[in-house]
Amino acid sequence: MNASDIRITATPITDNSCRFTVDRPVYPESSFYFGKKEKAEGSDLASRLFAIEGVTSVLISHDEVTVNKGAHDPWQAVGPKIGAAIREHIASGEPAVSEATRSSIPSAEEIRARVEEILESEINPSVASHGGVVHLLDVRENNLFIQMGGGCQGCGQAKVTLKYGVEAAIRQAIPEVGAIMDVTDHAAGRNPYYAAQGH
Repeated sequence: MNASDIRITATPITDNSCRFTVDRPVYPESSFYFGKKEKAEGSDLASRLFAIEGVTSVLISHDEVTVNKGAHDPWQAVGPKIGAAIREHIASGEPAVSEATRSSIPSAEEIRARVEEILESEINPSVASHGGVVHLLDVRENNLFIQMGGGCQGCGQAKVTLKYGVEAAIRQAIPEVGAIMDVTDHAAGRNPYYAAQGH
């Protein structure tokens, strides 16, 4: 395989977060979140990404790789290194996430119970002060499908801020959660699992 044939599109989400969409699945119909470098041990793609200075977390989800960084270097400087690491990984033929790491994921039922608990005890009381509410619609393996509504819906920027605040709270409490998708992502076609299963 010629690594230069692999097309990757980078979409900065914030100054510290960027989504890299690959023209082929890197982790088909699955996702895993690496919140720290130690967790990446044995998982080829995440290990390559954490080797890049400044990378703080990695979410691998079907054909998307979302990378957070703490360094001051702009995405224009870091992005090409991430693209190169993704291409090298695909060319290696290694699995993106090791079987041992994959087997550490709790059942969907356990994840659902823990997410419902964090929504009830922490997230919804917090967003209620802004007139917002977060509902858990479904759990597929370790992927969450949430719906956000209420007072923040009218303001696009507030919704983005709220969404990433909610994601951060869920990931801190339940690090095994993979992709967290708002149903509005589904409407925009960013949702391979939901679409593939007839929703």
